[in-house]
This record gives sequence, C-alpha cells and structure tokens, in this order.
Amino acid sequence: MDSKIVGKKIAALRRAANVTQADLASKLNVSDKTVSKWERGLGYPEITQLPLLGKILGVTLDQLLSENGTGIAVAGNLMVDNVKSIDVFPKMGQLANMQAFDRAVGGCVSNVSIDLAVIDPLLPVYAIGKVGNDENGKFLTEKLRSYGVNVANVKTANKTMTSFCDVMSVPNGERTFFSFGGANAEFAPDDVPVSDLTCKIFHIGYILLLDQFDAADEEYGTVMARFLHGLQQRGIKTSIDVVSSSNLEDYERKIKPALAYCDYAIINELECCQIWGLSSRTADGALNVDAIYTAMQKSMALGVKEKIIVHAKEGAFCLNKDGAFTKMGSLILPEEWIKGSVGAGDAFCAGCLYGVYNDFSDEEMLGFASAAAACSLFASNSVDGMKNKQEIEKIAAQYKKRAI
Repeated sequence: MDSKIVGKKIAALRRAANVTQADLASKLNVSDKTVSKWERGLGYPEITQLPLLGKILGVTLDQLLSENGTGIAVAGNLMVDNVKSIDVFPKMGQLANMQAFDRAVGGCVSNVSIDLAVIDPLLPVYAIGKVGNDENGKFLTEKLRSYGVNVANVKTANKTMTSFCDVMSVPNGERTFFSFGGANAEFAPDDVPVSDLTCKIFHIGYILLLDQFDAADEEYGTVMARFLHGLQQRGIKTSIDVVSSSNLEDYERKIKPALAYCDYAIINELECCQIWGLSSRTADGALNVDAIYTAMQKSMALGVKEKIIVHAKEGAFCLNKDGAFTKMGSLILPEEWIKGSVGAGDAFCAGCLYGVYNDFSDEEMLGFASAAAACSLFASNSVDGMKNKQEIEKIAAQYKKRAI
C-alpha cells in the first residue's frame, strides 16, 4: 500500500466532504499535524482509526485503502444557463412570448457533477474547470459546493467573465442554445492537477467547445488526445462527451483523435454519425439504427477501450469492447409531466458514468441512464429534476419503454 497514494486520497476525500484538516483531526482525536502528515504520504492512520475515518469521508475501508482511484472527476465546461421558456420558437423577425425565466447551472461540469452527487451523495465527485471572477462564477461554485461536490480545482479566470448560455425552451421540451465562451475558452490542461488526481474515472466535456483542448497537436492530433493519453498512463479511466456542431470538419479534426485515448465515449446519435459522415435519421425522421451501429463500430476501431454509448430522444445504444451491441428504448412519460429537456443529455451521461463506476451490465447501465435522463425532464433547468439511485430505479420500473 503506497502511503502517498493513500494520503492523496484522504486529502481529496476530505475536501470533497467539506471537512478541514482541523475538523478531521478533532473527530479522530489526533492533531492537525498528524492529518497533514498522512496527506503528505509520510505515515498511515492507525488501524483502529480507519472505520471512523471512512465513515467521516463517506467511503468504505476498501475504497479508502485501495491504490485504485475513488470517485469521478468531471472536467470541462462550466457555465450559467439562462433558461427562458417561450411559447414557440419564432422565425427571423417575429416575436415569441417568454413565459418563465430561470438562472441555473449549466455545462458538462455543473450538470454531470450535481447529477452524480444527487444520485449517490456518498460518491466522491470532483469538479474541474474555470469560471470568471464575477457573480455568475460565485453562483456556480456555491451551487456545486452545496451539493457536496469538490470544487478545489475550479479555477478563476481574471481576464474574462464566466461562460453563459441563453437557453430557449419550447413546451414540448425542445430547446435552442446561444452560448458565450468566456472562461471556458481559457480552460487548459495546465489547469488540471493530473499528478494529484485520485479519481477512478475522469470525464471531460464538451469537445468542440473547449478551445485550448481542441487545439491541434502535431503528434496526437489534438491537445485533448495528448491529455487523455496522459491520464490513461496513470491508470485513470477516461470518458468524453462532445457538443453538436454544424461544422462537419470539426468532427474529423477534433473528435477522432480523442477517441483513440478514451475508455468511454458518451455522445448523441447526431454526433456519433457525423464523425463518419453518416445520417443518424432516415428520410422520414426515424432513427437510422444501422448507421448508428456502423458509426459506433468505426469509433471503437479508432481505439475506444471499453464502451461507446449513444443516446437519442427515442432510446440508447451501447457497443462494448467485446463487440456486444445493446439497445434500449427511452421511457414513455406523460406529456404533461415534461417541463424541459435542457439537461437530459448530461443526466443520461451521469447515469452512464454511475453505471460503469459500479460495474453495471450494459443493459442495467442503459436502463438506469435512460431513467436518469427521464428525471431531468421533470424540471425546466438542467439539474432540479434529478433523483437519487433508489428513486431512479423506481421510475425505470414504472414506465414502459419505446420500441426501437
């Protein structure tokens, strides 16, 4: 058992639990210097202290002492969503009525981190990204902290403002986004303390919306690909998500290189197919399952190590390293219950990450993730609809699934 690895893990879990060294020392009846010594890898807690230490930090003894990582780190886009519910999306030059307005957290980091924390409050979750030195930045970090998410590695950009997105949501749940890059454009690999990471899975999103990571790299293709390779070399499982773009060249140049160095790719049907110039839908608008499957196979062949997971409004698909292909329809919910779909993709992603973290079968994972996505539809913003693990499982069992 490597004392430095265990020490880093104690420090990370303590911060995630919002416990100071002094508080932890008091609860264990030791000095804060002793706790500091443990966290620097210069000693171990006494065996008799381990049960209480694990209870305080919210992990089992196996998780505490294992040299493998614990918890999930979520990195990338942090932004505020200005969610505006409108009666109809207008044509150019026409007027729409705004029926409600809400400021909410948005972006991969905020949405996925909070969803994971709600699903399982005992799961260590680490947020990694960048905000501006402004009111929106404070709003994001405080919101994350209120859910028990570790925000120690949410950095502050002093030269630009916090990223934001105006979300126009119509009654059927469809939405359109108007995004301002802000601090996300400055977020770079140097902002991630790779040598200090103690997580089991590192998820980053969104490719195509992270300027520094999307930049070209002569050897790896993109900076993102080089970064992911470095994480894999440290034994950390890597996971990616992307954002839809109208520029098809972006898919070729910026996504393909990253696929070679990720263990999990969690993307939607449009993104998966556009990587390969395929159409995700038939002429009548139905899912083109054959094209989706072909695109998933091609993506796995580039180097995805474990699974590629694709989600759509109608259902979800998983192709694993053994070639097993699983598909599952989405839940059929009462239309009057649906308030918005602004966070459905990230909720699905959180469900998948929780599933792979806990070794769910592919079918169990897709069922759980689909129910998590359904929960997000119950609120107009991206996170308020999420439920805990037990409630998600009840919802999964309660409603019928679409046929795909």
